Amino acid sequence: MKSRCDGIFSVYIKKEIMSTVSYYTAEGLKKLREELDQLKSIERPKASQAIAEARDKGDLSENAEYDAAKEAQGMLEMRIAKLEEVHSNARLIDETHLDVSKVLVLSNVKIKNQANGMELKYTLVAESEADLKSGKISVTSPIGKGLLGKSVGQVAEITVPNGKLNFEVLEISRD
Repeated sequence: MKSRCDGIFSVYIKKEIMSTVSYYTAEGLKKLREELDQLKSIERPKASQAIAEARDKGDLSENAEYDAAKEAQGMLEMRIAKLEEVHSNARLIDETHLDVSKVLVLSNVKIKNQANGMELKYTLVAESEADLKSGKISVTSPIGKGLLGKSVGQVAEITVPNGKLNFEVLEISRD
């Protein structure tokens, strides 16, 4: 017989597993794979070589170079493990099935700050692909969250550290 605790636990586990899924554009997924390949095929052998060279220098108990090389290898392995986990939970976004009438991930959105009349253009992307310099903001950022689901003409009231901002959605498009 299944207890209530088992049911709650399985829901919690499913929620935890589902919360690690991240969505990527083809470009973002390609960059993730390239970084992982770089770390595994180039950086990992370099770290092993550095450890071997430090080991050859004598007494390991007083060899700071060896300790540093081992620590660097540990950090590298942690980074590889994290990227492998992210990659295994990555999902490619099928842009052909996205609704263009509402702001969604991969939307190019033109908004107007109602307080000062300033117009801004952003592309909403997954958190891992955000780059404010190129106009890509995360869907998990305060502005991204506030814009999600809005249509042209709607106003998004967004709470930011300095207070509340109101942005009118002027245009929504996809490239």
